Amino acid sequence: MKSEASLKESKKQKEKKNLPAAVMPVGYVPRLRVLFREKVLAAMMKEFGYKNPMQVPRVERIVLNVGMGEAVQNVKLLESAAGELEQITGQKPVLTRAKKAIAGFKLREGIPIGVKVTLRGTRMHEFMDRLIAVALPRIRDFRGISPKAFDGRGNYTLGLKEQLTFPEIKYDDIASIHGMDITFVTSAKRNDEAKALLAHLGMPFRKS
Repeated sequence: MKSEASLKESKKQKEKKNLPAAVMPVGYVPRLRVLFREKVLAAMMKEFGYKNPMQVPRVERIVLNVGMGEAVQNVKLLESAAGELEQITGQKPVLTRAKKAIAGFKLREGIPIGVKVTLRGTRMHEFMDRLIAVALPRIRDFRGISPKAFDGRGNYTLGLKEQLTFPEIKYDDIASIHGMDITFVTSAKRNDEAKALLAHLGMPFRKS
């Protein structure tokens, strides 16, 4: 029989395996935050002629959004998507609801049709690092992300075709394959500033 100490250690290991990817120890400083402070600030000031470090754009938040029209017929799909987002980000998602009724789709105003998570601070930087270093390279025949998905106001939206891009999600555990939109909201005023900021942080833009 296992000793009491051995059982406790086994329990700890099991609990650790079940933790979401974004659980971080106290005092943890994300690599991208250090990179921004030590290299990106100076590079952006030189590139755009900013006279004050506070003029350099920052990534303010990252929003992950999963829209599921099928959830109107099967609410379990929405529950599964919410669990997957929480596993990927370490943060509990919120429901998104239909803003208007569409009879043809049996859609009523106010019913849940998706889930989203908004990341800021340490969790945001940690997620972005995992996305760049681990998730995106897993995409088959990956040659970089589109440099044209900016909105003119300093924000960039990346569309993923399936949640299996993230290694935390296992095929046997999902209810259905679905995509998601990941929006990087920055304080930049122009597309070129936002693109330079994200590129300096490691975003692998496809070369035209």
